[in-house]
This record gives sequence, structure tokens and C-alpha cells, in this order.
Amino acid sequence: MTTMPSTTAAAPRAATGVLPQPLHGPEFSSYAADEVSWLLTDLSGVPLEAPTEEREEAIQSGGAHYAEMLPVEYQPSPEYQELFHQALRASAARIARAVGAVTETLLAERGPRFDGPLVLASLARAGTPVGVLIRRWAAYAHGLDLPHYAVSIVRGRGIDPVALRYLAAHHDPLSVVFLDGWTGKGAITRELHEALDGTGFDPELAVLADPGRCVSTYGTREDFLIPSACLNSTVSGLVSRTVLRTDLIGPDDFHGAKYYRDLASADVSGAFLDIVADHFPAVRDAAVQDAADLVEADPADRAPTWEGWAAVERISAEYGIGNVNLVKPGVGETTRVLLRRVPWRILARRGAGADLDHVRLLAAQRGVPVEEVDELPYSCVGLIHPRYTRGATDEHGTAVTAPATIPAQSDPAGGAR
Repeated sequence: MTTMPSTTAAAPRAATGVLPQPLHGPEFSSYAADEVSWLLTDLSGVPLEAPTEEREEAIQSGGAHYAEMLPVEYQPSPEYQELFHQALRASAARIARAVGAVTETLLAERGPRFDGPLVLASLARAGTPVGVLIRRWAAYAHGLDLPHYAVSIVRGRGIDPVALRYLAAHHDPLSVVFLDGWTGKGAITRELHEALDGTGFDPELAVLADPGRCVSTYGTREDFLIPSACLNSTVSGLVSRTVLRTDLIGPDDFHGAKYYRDLASADVSGAFLDIVADHFPAVRDAAVQDAADLVEADPADRAPTWEGWAAVERISAEYGIGNVNLVKPGVGETTRVLLRRVPWRILARRGAGADLDHVRLLAAQRGVPVEEVDELPYSCVGLIHPRYTRGATDEHGTAVTAPATIPAQSDPAGGAR
């Protein structure tokens, strides 16, 4: 059985009851220090990466939880990098409008609940670029200087309790707004609700895009490409996905992550933020109107329907997978399947256009079939190989042909951020 990578790192701190301090750029991440405070432990010197095939085997066999190791950072080809920049140019205005809409909605609905500023808590790392953009919109449109923290949440293990202790010690818990980039089937939304039950924090997640119809505060419900989903650390301040291991993280430590300083030459984190923010003036009126429409809407129209979860259950049954954790809906999650997991096939909504160009390119590079289907509530859905062993890929890491129907197998790990 494949297990997590070993480490010779020093043991975690013993319990002291003393809260750790946040990390900031440029010592940790390529973001400016005032853009985000990372409630994370720096594990940059710890060897945590494992090849994709070994990680998948370990995860599906129960040898490791996905948060106990990291994927080797995907380095995009020049062709893929150009697709990222094309996607950013094409979608920057749409993203800016969604950023404005969700920010204005939060300020209108949650701002009056307490005396003081909103406190942004983005779910690291997919939510962190969105948190920075929301902070920038608040400064641009209202002259506000909102505190912004990045916190770790791990599916199956909850949100970082030490990060919650830190937030509660420094802010009114009701002022804290948890943010993410997008919803898939809603697993993280449910995890957040369960983790915050009884804590005094508001468990309602706000996202840029809600194609899964899992939340009531969002910038849009369209499933379009958010370019920050195209890449890994190089669009997220050069920070890894978060890590939770008891041999590295003590009872008074934040969850961990790595800062990939060696990838600085490929970093587009700042460019992504700047290009989107440059569109703020042009979309301001439209974004304010979108927020007003949302605030005035019938609550029933905004209420989560979990339509995406129902579609995932149907797809899991239809394709003989028997496990919703191996079905990753939406452009963002499909991209992550192709970048980090062992993909089996991609389902694309018939007629989906340029938003899926990068998905098609990645699928072709990994030898993964793209199947056009009707009646899909998302632009695309990625299916992780349901019975993975290293034999499921060839010597180049390319997917091999699998039977059309595969018996169900449990996946103790699930998704990653």
C-alpha cells in the first residue's frame, strides 16, 4: 500500500495555549503584506510532494488523506500558459463584475450587523485570490481597509480550530465572512456549516461563482472559467494547498502550507489581480445593480437548491462510480482533476465554447477522453479514475482505457483545495 511521503522535519510544538502569529509576504507568499495574513504554518522546508499516481493510489486505498501530502506542482507548457492569458483577457471584466456584486452584497447585508468593518476569511488557497480582489473592491469603491486572512479547511477534518481561535481573539466572530472562489457540488459548503456550528461564527459561505447553487451570497451562478482555477500556486501567491499532519502540526499550530519561492519566474498572481482590478471602474454600475437585485430578490430565489449535488449523484450512478467524491463538477474542479488527480474522463456540456479550451488541452495532454453530454447543469464535470492503481496510467502518466462501468469503491479522501 502506498502511504504518505516520509519526513525528517522537527516535531511540532507541544501544547502551550499561546496563539501563533500570521505569515505575510514577501517572506511567505508573493502577495504584498497588506493583501492577506496567512493563518498557516510555514512548511516550505519539508518534502511533502508525491507523484500524482502515487498520491491517487494512497488516497483511494486509504493509505493517506489528501491533506497529508502535496501534488508535484504542475508546470504549464507555453501553449497552456498562453491559454491562461487568453482566458484572463476574455473573462477579466466578468470576474470584476462578480467581485463587485458579491462585495456590495456583503457590505449591504452583513455590514450593518455589528459595529466595525467586515473581516474577510478566505479558504486557502482557492478562495484567497478572490479574498484579495474583494478587499481591493472595498478599498476602491468605499475607501475601506478590510482585514483579510487566509484559513485552511480540510474536507473530513473541518476548519483549522487554531485559526478560529486567532480570529475570535482579534475580531467579533459575527464580523467574519468566509470566502471561496466557487462551488462545485457543495462539499466545502457543508463542511464549513458543520465546522462552525456552535462557534459564534456565521457559517454562510460567500463565493464568486455558485454554479452548484449551494450558497445564497454569490457574484454569479454561471459556470464560467475563473482563470485562477487554471493554475496552482503560480496564481495563488506561490502558496501550496494546505497540509494537516499530526507529526508536523501541533495542537497550537495553524494548518501548514509551503511557499514555492523557486517558482517566482512563473508567478502570475499579481498580474491576475491587477488585470481584474483594472476593470473595476468599467463594471462598477453593473455590479452595484447586480447586488441591489440580489438584496431585493425573493429569498426563495436565492436559497440553495443543491442542484449540483443532485447532478453529481446522478452522474456517479450513471457511470457506475458509486462515489460522489470522485465526481468533480464545474470548470474549476474539472481543471483541478486534470492538474492533480488521475482523471478518467471529462463530461462537457454540448456546445460549451472557449471556456473549456484549457480543459480540452489538458485532457489531450493526459490522454483523457472528453465526452459531450446534454442536460448538464455545469459547463463540464471531471471524473477521477474510480479504481486507481498505478497501472491505470502508462509510463508517461497518461490515462489508459478503462471499462465503461466500474464497481463502486470508497474514496476516504475526497477533494483538495
